[in-house]
Amino acid sequence: MSDQHHHEHGHSHGHSLRHRLQHLLTPHSHETADKLDPALESSARGMRALWVSLVVLGVTALVQAVVVAVSGSVALLGDTVHNTADALTAVPLGIAFVLGRRAATRRFTYGYGRAEDLAGIAIVLTIAASAAFAGWTAIERLLDPRPVQHVPAVAVAALVGFAGNEWVARYRIRVGRDIGSAALVADGLHARTDGFTSLAVLLGAGGSALGWQLADPLVGLAITAAIGLVLRDAAREVFRRVMDAVDPALVDRAERALLEVEGVGGVGELRLRWIGHRLRAEVAVVVDGDATVRQAHAIAVDAEHALLHAVPRLTAALVHADPAPLPGETDPHLTLAHHTAA
Repeated sequence: MSDQHHHEHGHSHGHSLRHRLQHLLTPHSHETADKLDPALESSARGMRALWVSLVVLGVTALVQAVVVAVSGSVALLGDTVHNTADALTAVPLGIAFVLGRRAATRRFTYGYGRAEDLAGIAIVLTIAASAAFAGWTAIERLLDPRPVQHVPAVAVAALVGFAGNEWVARYRIRVGRDIGSAALVADGLHARTDGFTSLAVLLGAGGSALGWQLADPLVGLAITAAIGLVLRDAAREVFRRVMDAVDPALVDRAERALLEVEGVGGVGELRLRWIGHRLRAEVAVVVDGDATVRQAHAIAVDAEHALLHAVPRLTAALVHADPAPLPGETDPHLTLAHHTAA
C-alpha cells in the first residue's frame, strides 16, 4: 500500500476538466477541517456528557452526605464514599477526550485517540474492584449481621443515589453510543453499578425495617452478581475496541457504498478500525486497467467521499486502486507475495 499522495487512484472518463482541476487545486488531505469538525464535535459532546454527569453525581453525593451526617448510618457512609470515589473515573476519560483532540505527530502518527482505550481499561478494572468490594462487604455482613439505623433517612438517600446514578448511566451510554466511544459507554455501565450499590443499601434498609437483618447481606450478594453482569458487558465493549473490532454491518455498508461509485469495478481488501471514537478505513478498489493515473485517482477520491457519507464517524479513508486483471496477466502484487505469505 502506498501513501495517500501516491495512490494509483482513479476516476471515470466522464469527469469534466473543471472537476479534475478542482481536485488538483483543492487539498484533499485526510486532516482537512471538514473531516475533523464532526470528530471534534463528538469529543465536545463526550466532554459535555462527563461534566453534566459529574454535576448530577456531585449533587447526589452531597444529598447522601447530608443524610449521613444526620443519621450516622455506616451503610450509607460506605455507599456515599463509594459513589464519590467512583465518580472520579470520569477524570481519565476526560483526559483521554482532551488528548484525542491533539494533532498527530511524527511519533504518534495516528494521533492520541487510543488514550480512550486506556481509560476504558481503567474503568473496567474499577467496575471489577466495585464487584469485589460489594461481595466482600456482603459476606462480612452475612457473618456478622448488623441492623441498619435511621431506616427512613437511609432509604431516601439510597433512593436518591440509585436515581442519580441510573440517570447518569443512561445519559453516558446514550451519548457514548452516539459518538462511538466504548469508554464512555463503559463509564455509563460503571455508573449503573454505583446505582446498584445504592439499591442494595435501600433494600437492606427495607429488610431491617421489617426485622430481617440478613436482608442487607443477601441483597448485597445479589447486587454483586448484577455488577458481575455489568462488568461482563463493559469488558466486552472495551475488549472489542482494543482488538479493533467493528460492527460487521458497517463493513457491509461501506462495501455497498463503494460498489455504487462510478468507475469502481469491485472491492478488494476492506478494513475498518477505531482510533478513540473515530473510524479509519483502508480499502482496495478495482478500476479499469487502461485508466490514467489522474482518472484512477479521481475514482479513489469519489470512493473516499462515498465512504465518508456512508459510514458514521468515519474521518479518514485510504483508498488504493488496483487495475482490473486481464487474461494471462501476472498478479501485479506478485513482488509483495513473499512479505505476506505468513
